[in-house]
Amino acid sequence: MEKEQFYYDNKIVKMFLWATILWGVVGMLVGLLVALLFVFPGLLEFAGADNAISWLSFGRLRPLHTNAVIFAFVGNGIFLGIYYSTQRLLKARMFNDVLSRVHFWGWQAIIVAAAITLPLGLTSSKEYAELEWPIDIAVVLIWVIFGINLIGTILKRRQRHIYVAIWFYIATFITIAVLYIFNNLEMPVSAFKSYSVYSGVQDALVQWWYGHNAVAFFLTTPVLGLMYYFVPKVANRPVYSYRLSIIHFWTLIFLYIWAGPHHLLYTALPEWAQNLGTVFSIMLIFPSWGGMINGLLTLRGAWDKVRENPVLKFFVVAITGYGMATFEGPMLSFKNLNAIGHYTDWIVGHVHIGALAWNGFMVAGIVYWLAEKLWKTPLYSKKLANTHFWLGTLGILFYAIPLYVAGFTQAFMWKQFNPDGTLVYGNFLETVTQVIPMYAMRAIGGTLYLTGFILLAINVIKTAKAGSTVEDELAEAAPLKKISGKRVAGEGFHTWLERRVVLFTILTTIAILIGGLVEIVPLILVKSNVPTITSVKPYTPLELEGRDIYIREGCNNCHSQMIRPFRSEVERYGEYSKAGEFVYDFPFLWGSRRTGPDVHRIGGKYNDNWHFNHMMDPRSTSPGSIMPRYTWLIKNDMNASNLESKMTGLVSLGVPYTPERISGAKQELLAQAKEVENNLRQDPEFVKNYGSSNIQNKEIVALIAYLQRLGTDIKANKTALK
Repeated sequence: MEKEQFYYDNKIVKMFLWATILWGVVGMLVGLLVALLFVFPGLLEFAGADNAISWLSFGRLRPLHTNAVIFAFVGNGIFLGIYYSTQRLLKARMFNDVLSRVHFWGWQAIIVAAAITLPLGLTSSKEYAELEWPIDIAVVLIWVIFGINLIGTILKRRQRHIYVAIWFYIATFITIAVLYIFNNLEMPVSAFKSYSVYSGVQDALVQWWYGHNAVAFFLTTPVLGLMYYFVPKVANRPVYSYRLSIIHFWTLIFLYIWAGPHHLLYTALPEWAQNLGTVFSIMLIFPSWGGMINGLLTLRGAWDKVRENPVLKFFVVAITGYGMATFEGPMLSFKNLNAIGHYTDWIVGHVHIGALAWNGFMVAGIVYWLAEKLWKTPLYSKKLANTHFWLGTLGILFYAIPLYVAGFTQAFMWKQFNPDGTLVYGNFLETVTQVIPMYAMRAIGGTLYLTGFILLAINVIKTAKAGSTVEDELAEAAPLKKISGKRVAGEGFHTWLERRVVLFTILTTIAILIGGLVEIVPLILVKSNVPTITSVKPYTPLELEGRDIYIREGCNNCHSQMIRPFRSEVERYGEYSKAGEFVYDFPFLWGSRRTGPDVHRIGGKYNDNWHFNHMMDPRSTSPGSIMPRYTWLIKNDMNASNLESKMTGLVSLGVPYTPERISGAKQELLAQAKEVENNLRQDPEFVKNYGSSNIQNKEIVALIAYLQRLGTDIKANKTALK
């Protein structure tokens, strides 16, 4: 059959390559700054301790780091690999050049919007989904454009059967669309403020259904697709097992979607949902390790090349890191291990094995290999690439191992009791100061890893300068000839399915929907899953404003609001948390880590002056604390201009504010704020420092009111369960 000539679009691949390198450096640099703040809390207080800069505080930089690394660095790296491999696997140029450019520039615009809004405190607070509603809409639109471009290319392909990498790309597009839309359903109340349509327990389940599967279907499945393409290409070996790749794909996408509840073990989530998440999480080890084995055994007969080829070195450590992370994840879903690991730095170390080794090294290897292909020239320096490899590997070890030590240290110190039944380390700060040396080592690891990536940037820039600038690559392939949709003689079922792309996509969609529907629908529709507590009331207007300030400052990055039913936690914090306490929490704020103590029962534990002093200078109330100062809260006036629209929006979500209360909200806010100010003036030191200043309209007052409310509903009536 006569072949057609066409051109692969290398320009779009180069654009994503440069974006990957740029955002990699930026994301890792912010991550290093965040790590250093654990060792030097005042590091970024350039204007002096009394003039701390709000947008440089940990609570605002941490989501900036996670978003920059996940969506900017790894995201661009995924698109880099997909745009290159898809064209060659399907023997077709991307469906539409304009869509390719809109996808690229739209994605970069979203990243820039995130980089501006997150430090400004414009956040929904939901982990890995912090962006506010206008940016969420933009993400969905750009994702749809990417999907049209991908599916359009598949439909106009010149290759009859779609290769395993394409299976994973299809699953990624479908699942991320479903996850992102349903997790980010929110009620806008102003231009950059919204409330999740789910509350409390339901919001927690939906968030971790998304959060766990954002890791699964953004940081794992597309990267597995890249592994299935680039590892055989670089090693010049076929994939070890086609059958194993089939089992790997279908079991992975079916099982992964169920596993989210293992992030919520021992919380107020119903027991049946926790157990379901645990069972499926444990089963995940089989398809995950099947993929790892398929990747590593593809190198059989090519291990001599690993010694000489830096790209293969990156791939081997990346796949090994994937195996380690996907072994540890199921193990952490066992309740006895989760009881040790959750809320500690063990989880941070676990996550970074996946991020630094699996994602970071996989992307680095792809960038090095593509630099030679795209600029038609040898890599500028293999020695520099090898140096990057060893610096990065050492960086991973220096990063993760100290955090594992820190995690076990925290867990065991939190749980130790004296013979008389009191906690050995009753002061939470004792457990913080103990692990600061490990935080210092983590910062050293981050420095090594970032240094290695900067060497990559230099290497690729030098390679590009030495190479050619050809942006369209000539190729040829025979056009597809239509054949019957029925299976032909000798054609296996899956081989037949690989040429029926629409059916393949439908089956993929069904596979990923089942788990989410089974877990989420009953929790939302069956009221008995969240028993009501009659003493739990909606937040007052001032407390609502304080809660929004708490969210803005990212306090939930360090403080949990979930006391688990452990003897140690009940002794340390008070009565364990109940599902019905969170029915008016839009969104939930249970947190995933404790750098500071849990605050769910903090209401009434300290007086208002303690909270005031703690926010102005944490070291004054808690010597050795690594919490940042929040001095801007005494300077900023409360902005209650949207108070009525906030309360009206919450009414539509089921919060029982009456029209009369909404219309009188500002008066109620001022009255409660005056009470807080009067309480503060009981302290002569406060009067001495602030004299006759009117602070009842300052943000600090609202935050104090919110903190003093936490956990007090159930104290008021412990037997109010219906």
